[in-house]
Amino acid sequence: MLCVLFVYFCIAVNDLGGDFMGVGKGSLAADKVVEEIRRKGGRAVANYDSVDAGEKVVKTALDAFGRIDVVINNAGILRDRSFGRISDEDWDIIQRVHLRGSFLVTRAAWDHMKKQKFGRIIMTSSASGIYGNFGQANYCAAKLGLLGLSNCLAVEGEKSNIHCNTIAPTAGSRLTQNILPDDLLEALKPDYVAPLVLWLCHESCEENGGLFEVGAGWIGKLRWERTLGAIVRQRTQPMTPEAVKANWTKICDFDNATKPQRIQDSIGGIIEALNKIDSDGGVSANHTSNVTSTATSGFVTIGHKLPPFSSSYTELDTIMYALGVGASLKEPKDLKFIYEGSSDFSCLPTFGVILAQKSIMGGGLAEIPGLSVNLAKVLLGEQYLELYKPLPRAGKLKCEAIVADVLDKGSGLIMLMDGADE
Repeated sequence: MLCVLFVYFCIAVNDLGGDFMGVGKGSLAADKVVEEIRRKGGRAVANYDSVDAGEKVVKTALDAFGRIDVVINNAGILRDRSFGRISDEDWDIIQRVHLRGSFLVTRAAWDHMKKQKFGRIIMTSSASGIYGNFGQANYCAAKLGLLGLSNCLAVEGEKSNIHCNTIAPTAGSRLTQNILPDDLLEALKPDYVAPLVLWLCHESCEENGGLFEVGAGWIGKLRWERTLGAIVRQRTQPMTPEAVKANWTKICDFDNATKPQRIQDSIGGIIEALNKIDSDGGVSANHTSNVTSTATSGFVTIGHKLPPFSSSYTELDTIMYALGVGASLKEPKDLKFIYEGSSDFSCLPTFGVILAQKSIMGGGLAEIPGLSVNLAKVLLGEQYLELYKPLPRAGKLKCEAIVADVLDKGSGLIMLMDGADE
């Protein structure tokens, strides 16, 4: 198993040292790589933990070099069996090493990358995961799962300059050295994969959420493709399997196929079909929607910036907030939140959500182009707050908000708002 973490030009090499089936452990494999890096002028340290211990793997890098900029998730083993012969153990260990291991190592590095506003993450998938392969159901499921994980991290990390991409390499390694002949191993050296990884990890590379097959000096990018499809129901008639059968050729016809890049592109196609079915032009067949605009116009609002404004607050405002959420003199530790004369008087961190909501509820939400919103029917689903330093005990902040995403739920819309105060 091999997981490599780059820290600037310093490298922490993780390898449990087991065989290709995940049996055993040792330091030789990691030490060999570390020695090669040092011999060529680099700085490197070894880590021998399982990727199950993601925090320990990342801690090795942080202790040695002080920060972490790149994570390359490359840990892997094989337990090949035909589907009917896969045991629970064979299934679970593959998921644990490939998918869960990548999750744990990446999660341990994630907050560090967010704080420094930079990160590059590589997930190592496989052609088996993309296309399927006999005898590798456990491996295929884990490898395609890594692509899903990567796609999500690419979306969540983008605003923090964290890019996540996926490679599906064909290369000689400890996993394949007893399977492939020597001449093919030589033609598929890892040397022919590494340059792609290095480019994807470079700070000037803008690629994010990509999937690349690579091997023997060849690189190709993959993307999803979708047929134009067919509408197989009418507004006043039930949908039937006979209608599906009658339209099957059209459903499967890839001529003039679309190439959705985001989940919004995927949902947009469904919404377009709903609008065609719903001849009177409503959002969907359900006319109890709290949002009276057409659903497709909702997607136009993504990226819309609400007018910025300044918001002032006093010590009394912060005290009233603290009392409102349960601060009390019965708890001595609460005194600093409810008495301005306290030597360490401070503002509860969560007070920040009050300031952020003003940009949404101050009227700007009702003025988003293409939407007609009844504020009396708006429900706050959830909120997330990230503070870079303590809030002052009183002050004036500039507030900004942007529509980060719009998700059509048929009977209404979910709007994701991204706000900032400074």
